[in-house]
This record gives sequence, C-alpha cells and structure tokens, in this order.
Amino acid sequence: MGNRYAIGIDFGTESGRAVLVSLDDGQEIADHVTKYSHGVIDESLPEMGQELEFEWALQHPNDYLDVLKKSIPEVIKKSGVPSEYIIGLGIDFTACTILPINENGSPLCFDNKWKNNPHSWVKLWKHHAAQHHANLINEIAEERGEKFLVRYGGKLSSEWMLAKIWQILDEAPEIYAQTDQFVEATDWVTYQLTGNLLRNSCTAGYKAVWHKEEGYPSNDFFKSLDPRLEDLAETKLRGDVVPLGTSAGQITQEMAELLGLHSQTFVSVGNVDAHASVPGVGVVTPGKMVMAMGTSICHMLLGEKEVEVEGMCGVVEDGIIPGYYGYEAGQSAVGDIFAWYVKQAAPSYVEKMAESEGIDVHQWLERKASLYGPGETGLIALDWWNGNRSVLVNTELSGLILGVTLQTKPEEIYRTLLEATAFGTRKIIDAFHENGVEVDELYVCGGLPQKNELLMQIYADVTNRIIKIADSAQTPALGASMFGAVAAGEANGGYDSIVDAAENMARIKDKTIKPIPENVKVYEELFKEYTRLHDNFGRGQNEVMSRLKSIRSQTSK
Repeated sequence: MGNRYAIGIDFGTESGRAVLVSLDDGQEIADHVTKYSHGVIDESLPEMGQELEFEWALQHPNDYLDVLKKSIPEVIKKSGVPSEYIIGLGIDFTACTILPINENGSPLCFDNKWKNNPHSWVKLWKHHAAQHHANLINEIAEERGEKFLVRYGGKLSSEWMLAKIWQILDEAPEIYAQTDQFVEATDWVTYQLTGNLLRNSCTAGYKAVWHKEEGYPSNDFFKSLDPRLEDLAETKLRGDVVPLGTSAGQITQEMAELLGLHSQTFVSVGNVDAHASVPGVGVVTPGKMVMAMGTSICHMLLGEKEVEVEGMCGVVEDGIIPGYYGYEAGQSAVGDIFAWYVKQAAPSYVEKMAESEGIDVHQWLERKASLYGPGETGLIALDWWNGNRSVLVNTELSGLILGVTLQTKPEEIYRTLLEATAFGTRKIIDAFHENGVEVDELYVCGGLPQKNELLMQIYADVTNRIIKIADSAQTPALGASMFGAVAAGEANGGYDSIVDAAENMARIKDKTIKPIPENVKVYEELFKEYTRLHDNFGRGQNEVMSRLKSIRSQTSK
C-alpha cells in the first residue's frame, strides 16, 4: 500500500485536532490542534452579550471551520507528505451537538436577523436546558408504550436531538419555522467539505432515535408531543441515513484549494468521537468495553443480540462496527470533576507546592493521593457534578462528598473523586454484564489514561478487570482516519472495511493494568456504600438535589 495516508479530525468540546496517519501501520506522522476561539458559550452570546440562562451550552460554527482551515494545512506542512498521497479524510465529533440550517445549508446564527436569538446557534452536547422537554418525551413515550424507549435504557436524554428540537419549537417558534433542517455538527462539517449532506447512522441512531428497520419514531408520536412536530421526520430530519465508512464524496475543488488537499481526496460521513475510538484500539468483536476518557466518559460495547439495559444511551445495529449491535452508555463528567477541584476548590498552598516541585497541580495531587490505599481516606463521593447519564439518566442530580472532617486533606478529596468516577463506571459495567452483554476486559483511550496512572489502577481495582491502554493519545482521530481510508476503498489505496483498517492501523500499549486482589476486596465494600448513596439520592428516595436546583432557579437574579 506504501505512501498512502489519511487525515482524521477530532472535534472536541474546546478544540479540534487533525492527525495525519499512515495507512500501513497507523503511525501518526503529524498533528495540530486549533483551539475554538469562542470556546463553550455558556454565559452570553458573542458580540451582542445577551446573557444565557442556567444549563445552556452553545458553540460557534465558525470555530469548526477554523479547525479545517488551520489544522489541515499545518499537518500537511509539518509532515511534508504530498497532497496526492492523502487519499482519505474522516471526522468525529462530540455528540449530540446540533444546529439549525437554512435551505442553503447555512447556520441560522450566521444571519443577522437571527443571531441575537440563542436558539439559532449550535447546541453543544452538554446543553441541559432541554431537560423539561426530555422529561415530557419520556413520560408520553412510556404512556403510549413506544417500543423505541427500551433501546435507550428507558429514557431519552436532554442532551439528545429530539429534546433540543422541541425546546427550540417551544421557546423560539420563529427559529423552528425558519429552519430547513436540524443537523448534527459532524454531518454539517462533512457537508462543508463535500457539498453533500448525509446523515450518519451513528448519530442518527444514538442521538435522534433513528432505527435501521423502523426509521424515526412515528408521526403520530411526534404529534402527541406537539401537533407542530407531526411532520418533523420527513421535513426537518429528512435525508439519507447511511452507514459509517460510507463515502460522502470527494472534497470540493474550492475546499481542496483552501485546505491544500488533492481534489480526489475521499471524505467519510461523520462519526461520534467516542465511537471512532473503538476501531482505533482494535476492538471489532464483543466482550471488550472501550472507554473514551476525557472530560466525560463514553462506554461502548459490541453485542450479537439486542437486549434491554437500564440507562444505556442506546443500542444501534451497525452503530459502531458493521455486523454487531453497538451499545453505548456514559458518564457526563469525569475529567471535568478533577479540573473543577483543581481550579475551584484546591487550596492555594497546593498550587505553590506543585510549582516549587516543577509539576502541575494534578500531578502533585495524584502523587500525594497514591500514598493512600483504598478506604484510608474515610471518604466517599457521588460523581454527579454534571448530572448522571447512565444508569439513572437524570441531569438534575449533583455531586456529593461524604465523610469530610477537619483533618481531611486536599489529596484525600482528590483521590475520592477519582474513586467516585470509577464506581460510576462499575455501575454501568454491572448493568451490561447482568443483562447478558458480556464485559470481560476494558480498553481505555483519551487524555486521562495517558496522564493519570493512579486513576487507571483504581479503575482496574474497582471493576476487577484488566485494562488495556491505547497507544495513541489521539485515538478518536486515528479511528476517524480509518473511516476516511474506508471511504476511499481498496481500489484507491485504502481499505474496503473498518475491520481490515483496524487490523493494520490500530495500536495499544504493551503494558496492561491488572487489578490488585487486596484492593479489589476493599473496593467491594466501598462500592456497597456507593450503591446505597446512589440509590438513595438517585432513585427517588431523597430528591434534595433536584429541589436545590429548583430553589436556585427561583432565587437566581
């Protein structure tokens, strides 16, 4: 195959990263990060300064285009690879991240007439202001006995497309009326590259309740939510839904010239960041849970049958790897929790100590926290700083730390937060395993596994499973590049299937993390305590968390 390459572009929450990858062995030749100039818009709109309400999270579509314009030319320049050798390009994205577009495919926020309306902007995955609409969707679907509900663990999330669309209709009907289509950001960016608007089966299946055999929910169901939504599927969600790895076409001449690519470069349809990681670590068969670990965690599994699992984000046939049912679950805050503690709660002396030792605060706290064994802190926490995605599916839940005394040290709290997220993952693993979707070993990728060895040992001990770590720090982008190679196909120097691409390009580290038996024993006891707290605050026995949020919204000025 020699001298053939693909580019994978990973669009995250704060930035986008392009990686140029060899199709021979998956080696990353060059990479470049472009930070979003507008970041996460959660306080006020750009330029106008209009304040946003609680739980909003928006983004600027131009930030995504900047990633293309800056990072693609940069990786080509750094690598020295001739553009004609770059045969494929694939992208992945945080999801569900959606935007309303007009009949020309332009985001409504680009129009001066609509840019002052927050609903015209991109709604980022962690936009939670549609929770009320998600609750109503779940209530009505359950009352009607809609069979699609069980495929999503019994609840649809406020983070997903239908709740966000309904919120727009309810709060800004003029934006809804002006919208020609609601699209995932990953599909929109692919559209900008190729001029072809296709919906990928991954985001459609997991985030928009589309089913390979049944399509979207019925018009009658949408009408039961709101009569104005009756024709949503065939109007504002219209268009072909195609499998992952499908070619969206070749890059347009205009974009090729702008980005420095060859005009015959093939572009794959879009994908979800976490899902692209699965082939990136070489997982193409059941029994292996892949965890994409960063600000949040997405947990993915392959199965040979479709079963109901509490709180799963979805099960989609061919949703991750063709030929299998792809299962997804998730934790909506992990790295975000550790970052919150470092930025907002760790005392100033910790920062000074870390600086004096020439390391960052996370490293200092990890080093100190590793001196403690399981149970030695006397603390336990619930990992719900950004709500609970699985298995409770409730964004109104919040964080809790129990056992704090006047003797509690910062590193003890830090370790407890690490443990809490591991317990959250254990809840998810148990839910799958107990329902016949086997979880025999764990594969991890993303920023956290590369940075925090203590965290990985805690996860191995809490779950009592061997952990294998991705060799690439850019696994989603690596996976996206594989799909780009599949879009090109073997006839053009790529691969004809993602399984073939993974066999040659996937990479994991030689070192594995094994559970320590004495730690496993203690964590079993702590997990029982976690479960008691989990059920007390998360299953309706004590709704103080939602009441506090209600009081906050009523009293906020």
